[in-house]
Amino acid sequence: MTQSMIERLLRIMKMLTANTMYTVEDIAHRLNISPRTVYRYINSFRNSGFVIKKHGNRLRLDKSSPYFKELSELIHFTEEEAYILKSAIESIDETNVLKQMLKKKLYTVYDYKILAETIVNKKDARNVKLIVDAIEDKKQIILKDYSSPHGETIRDRKVEPFAFTTNYVQVWCYDTEELTCKLFKTSRIRAVELLNEHWKNIDRHNKGYIDIFRISSNHLHPIQLKLNLRSYSLLIEEHPLSAKYIKKVSGNEWILETNVCSFKGVGRFILGLYEDIEILESNELKEYIKEKAEKMNLYIFEERVNFLE
Repeated sequence: MTQSMIERLLRIMKMLTANTMYTVEDIAHRLNISPRTVYRYINSFRNSGFVIKKHGNRLRLDKSSPYFKELSELIHFTEEEAYILKSAIESIDETNVLKQMLKKKLYTVYDYKILAETIVNKKDARNVKLIVDAIEDKKQIILKDYSSPHGETIRDRKVEPFAFTTNYVQVWCYDTEELTCKLFKTSRIRAVELLNEHWKNIDRHNKGYIDIFRISSNHLHPIQLKLNLRSYSLLIEEHPLSAKYIKKVSGNEWILETNVCSFKGVGRFILGLYEDIEILESNELKEYIKEKAEKMNLYIFEERVNFLE
């Protein structure tokens, strides 16, 4: 089987497991192949033990088919996993004949997000499906009983969903109450109510940014930290994407220079390793850490007083 045939098989599998269902003609048109060829690939799936279900003239690969879970786990990469693999491949000598082939295979899987739609927690699957429908129909929805750890609230949110992050973990929405674009975690949504109202703020739909600490916002703040071996190692382990923004300056010192969406993520990291990190920039970050440290000290003092009483 050639590389192009393998790629077509994977793309057809992606379409057969997507939230949107396709006909044979849809698949043939998207992949620029004949319907007869599509049927041949579908028969290959059947012969391999996969169950193909029909809903009218639309097809679906049954996710309960033998080997499906194992296969999906094998070929799906998160952004961090893909970055680690890419870094490892890039470290191979340029004269190695396998290097380009490995890169091609990685990018084939990652760029097309093979089976990303299938790796969704069962309890969230219905909500994800409704959000996908809303995005396709450009409709507003209500996120019922959305749990927000930052605001410490559980309440309904009327939003305009317009894009998912990798693996359907979060969805970018325009919040019609707060008049801003925000990320909402699908796991924190109890239910989704699809409204008949169409989008009214499409010109304001903006994905915003996600920083290396997995915090999102529409604004960025530049920071620069000096790390020792301990803090450098822990940062790479806990937040692999940070490697792109770190440079070594001496035998036991590294500099992290990047932008963050807020000081919450980086602040938690610094406070846990305050003896191993020096803040070079910014003054706002220094003030943030100072304020948090003062609150922590006050809390510890009050706890000691309560204990003595």
